[in-house]
Order: sequence, then structure tokens, then C-alpha cells
Amino acid sequence: MKRQLVAVAALAATLLGAAACGSNDDDSPTTSASGPVDGKGKTLKVWLMVDAQSAWKGVVDDASKRFTDATGAQVNVEYQQWANHLTKLDATLAGSDVPDVVELGNTEFPKYVFSSAFAAINPGDYENSDTWLQGLKGACDFEGKTYCVPYYAGARVLIYRTDLFKSAGIAAAPKTYDEFLADADKLQTAKKSDSKFGAVYMPGQYWYSAMSWVKSTGGDIAKQDGDKWVGQLSQPASVQGLQRWVDMVKKYSKADPTKNENDQAGIFAQGQSGMFYGNAWELGAAEQIKKDPNDPNSALVDTKVKGKLAAAPMPEVPSFLGGSNLGVTEKSQNKELAAQWIKAFTDSTSMAGLIKASALPNATALLDKAATDNPAIAPAALAAKSSWFPPNAEKWADVEKGNVLQTMLTDILTGKKSVADGAKWADDQINTTLNES
Repeated sequence: MKRQLVAVAALAATLLGAAACGSNDDDSPTTSASGPVDGKGKTLKVWLMVDAQSAWKGVVDDASKRFTDATGAQVNVEYQQWANHLTKLDATLAGSDVPDVVELGNTEFPKYVFSSAFAAINPGDYENSDTWLQGLKGACDFEGKTYCVPYYAGARVLIYRTDLFKSAGIAAAPKTYDEFLADADKLQTAKKSDSKFGAVYMPGQYWYSAMSWVKSTGGDIAKQDGDKWVGQLSQPASVQGLQRWVDMVKKYSKADPTKNENDQAGIFAQGQSGMFYGNAWELGAAEQIKKDPNDPNSALVDTKVKGKLAAAPMPEVPSFLGGSNLGVTEKSQNKELAAQWIKAFTDSTSMAGLIKASALPNATALLDKAATDNPAIAPAALAAKSSWFPPNAEKWADVEKGNVLQTMLTDILTGKKSVADGAKWADDQINTTLNES
């Protein structure tokens, strides 16, 4: 899901009331979900996104029933729309009548954690917490404490043309990165008469992809050193991964080096590429597009690649995950009950229901079962075994707003900077931004 982080400073006034009720310091208590709680006569207010209502309401209802049977408390689930949920949440948190449990996208959570809107929890109280997906959990961790619980995920995968693979003599999806490059060579050779064809569609400002390559060689974007954040892109392991991504893009992609990935499925659908790296749902987005892109109710029409696509994990490259987490609001008057409900809604019973509904579970320990029980999500489940999250720094949103990584990638791909110089420039920008007082 799209990044929706904003600078913490822009939220400070709105969340002043929430921050006054608690702080993310070392002395703040954690909210326990370990013991029985008497909730008779109480009603828990839960905010979930509309996806839960449309795709796995039965899982929600079952968890709520088990929670009520155990605690005596009732549950009022209010389903929210993605279009306005943050605006609504900001206004609600500024008052006193707040939801007890809130779902947010993993990339939306950090600003609320930094602003003390959520209570700390004890991960050990929750099933499978020792193998929570890092791409979700990374948004929950701050200064040695955990402020949310991973809920469900979606992963980026390699999406490819089965017809072009067959005609190029490629029998199956690549299992190693070297095989991926070899397959790209075969596709390029088979289509050498088409000057517009690129074996891989990879837009130049697709930083989630580039940083996945950085992570694949043991590199990183930035790390905390005491009270300071230090950019890591110019470190040897990071440069190695970045160089590997740049080499692949320059050799196999005809995508615009100044574009991002937002419309890559539609462009891929035009038939001028053999593979692209995208969210699992982008396979369907490439096969069918709206007849009228400006009409939200427009009928879908088949594209040139309809029925010709398949997905597989991108070999040896960790995935940047989309997905959601759940938190107990700091202003909740029912924190322990809220933690108990989250515990029920994220246990293995609930995760099995999510798998059936084609969502990825919240822990690596459950991904093999997900791949077996629901083959439709197997590629994404296997890809999610290795995942990552951006630096959980209070000023990270400002790095994104400043397009630091995007600018670095475009400068490198267009020859304005070398990989080493681009990485050093990005580190300097990251250091300045993350350490601003």
C-alpha cells in the first residue's frame, strides 16, 4: 500500500492530547495481554479497515466471539475507509472518545508511535511473535519497546510473461539471482529485433526495489549510532547491492529513469517487457485495466497480457512488504482488554482464516503453511520470508518527502553521478535530515 507518512511536526498539535496521556520513555509501562481480564459490562471499540469487512469478516467475528467468551466484554467493530482514515484518526485522537484498537498500514504507524498515540505492548504475550515479519514489525519498534502487533501482509514478487518465457526456451521461473539474469539475457536475445523491448521493466525512481537489492547484499539505508543516525548507503555492502541493481536496470530495462513504479502494471500491460517486480496484486492490475481510467466505476477490459502472466519470489532479494499492524491507543480506558482482543485476532486460528482469504499471515513460521494451504498466494508467501522496513527514525518521512533516494537513483542511471558518488551524496542528505533538531 502507498506510503502515507508525513512529518511528525505536522501532527504534533493534533496529537498533543494523546501525547499528554503517555510518553515513549523507558519508564512507560507495557500493556499486558497475558492474563484474564474481566470485561463484563464493557464494550471495546475497534477500528479496522474496510478490507477486513469485505474479505474476512468471518475471521473478525470469530475472534470477537472468542474474546467475548473469555472476557465478557462486547466488541464494536467500526470499518474505516482508506481515503480518509488518517484525517479521522487525527481528529479523534485529539479528543477523549477514542477507539481502543486501531489498524494502520505498516508505513503509517511510525508517526503515531513517535507522537505517543499508542501504548507499548509485550510481544511475548502474542502467538508467533518470535517470527513476526520484519517488514511489519519494523514499524512497531521504537527505543527498545514495541507499540503495535503485525496483522497481515502483502509482498513484492517477480511477475513474468509465461508466453515469452516459453518462446525463449525458459522452462520455469528463476530460482537464483544468476538464473534471473540468464533469463533476462534469453528474453533480450529472443526479442532483439524489437528495439522497444526490455527484458525487465524497472523505472528509475523505484526506490523500494533498489533498496531491496541493497538489503540483498547485506547493505542498509541508515543505522542508529547512539543519539545519531548514520547513512549507510556508501558502505561497501550497500554499494555492492546498489551497483548490482544499477547494472541490471541499465542492461535490461527501457523504463524511464525519472519515473516511479506507480503505473508500472499498466505500462507492462502494453507488452514491451518480459518481467517486472511488483506487489502480488499488480499481476491482476496488468491483466485488466479500466476502460475509462478517470471513471472509478468503469468496466475492466483485458490487456495484451491477459492469461499470460505468472508470479514467483524474486530470488535472493528480500521484499518490502505492504500490510497492516494493530495498536492499543494510549488514551484507551480498556488497554488490557484491547490487548486481549488483538491477541485473539492475531493468533494462529485467525491467521488461518486470513490465509484462506488470500492474505499473508503475520509471521514467517506460518508462511510455508500459507503457501501450501492457498497456492494462489504461494509466490508472495515465499517472498515474504525475507523482508525489511525503512529506518524507523522520527525524520525518515522528511527523507521521503525530499525524494533523496529517488534523486540519487536518477542521477546514477542518467550518468550525472557514479554509484559511489550518488551513495555518498544520499548519505550526506540522510545524515542532515535525520539528525535535525
